[in-house]
Formats: sequence, structure tokens, C-alpha cells
Amino acid sequence: MDDLLVTSGPGAPRGLRIPASELTEQFTHASGPGGQGVNTADSKVQLSLDLATTTALDEEQRSRALSHLDPRLAGTVLSISAEENRSQRRNRVAARERLAALLREAVAPPRPRRPTKPTRGSQRRRLEAKRQRARTKQNRRRPGPE
Repeated sequence: MDDLLVTSGPGAPRGLRIPASELTEQFTHASGPGGQGVNTADSKVQLSLDLATTTALDEEQRSRALSHLDPRLAGTVLSISAEENRSQRRNRVAARERLAALLREAVAPPRPRRPTKPTRGSQRRRLEAKRQRARTKQNRRRPGPE
């Protein structure tokens, strides 16, 4: 197995190179139909990477990745599985591509919110809704002496 290369992007301007020794691959039977080889071929691939111990990330990238991927992690281990292809080789490639895409997105810094102004139409609709609500409440009042 070769090193996993993550293309450059925000947060990783030179890209990332994850050593093959840090990746763990497990192969199991894939579910669903598969013909004669379904019971003999271990085509499902589960690819795992421990984000806390990997040498590919610096501390800033590691903290971003851990916080961004927190719901997907088991401890600090990120696992990706692929079983959509009948070929183990294709599933290995698919799992590696998914892992690279997830890491590229996870190490990117959050984009700052650009403040916007409400449109003239939305301001007009909001004020008209307030006037309508005021009329509704005014009609609920007890009639005066006049």
C-alpha cells in the first residue's frame, strides 16, 4: 500500500502525505448480491487513521480535524468503509479517495461570515407584518366610551 496523498487546499497549502504505515486496512465480506464470489471474496474495505498520532498533521490541522470530524470519530480514530464495488481494489481506491476528501475539508479553516443587509423588500414585508399584527391586537381591545 502506498502513502495517501491529499491534494492542496485551504489549511494545507502544500497538501498532506499520510504514511502508509499509519493507515489500517481491514477486509470483510460485503453485503448484498455478488454472484459466486460473494462468500469467498473479502471485497469490503475499512480504512482507519488515528488523527491524534498521525505525523501528517501539524497541531493546528490536528485540532481542526478533531473538532470538525468529532461526530464521525471513535475516540480519535477516523474510519471509512467502501463496499459499493465488487472488486476489492476499486473499494480500496474509493475508501482512500473518501478519506482524502474528508481530511482536506476537515483541515480547512472556517470561512468567516460575510455580513449582509436585509433587502428593501424584506424590510417592507417585515414592517407590513408588524402593522397587521398591531391592527389584530387593537381589534381585540375592549371598545372605548365613544
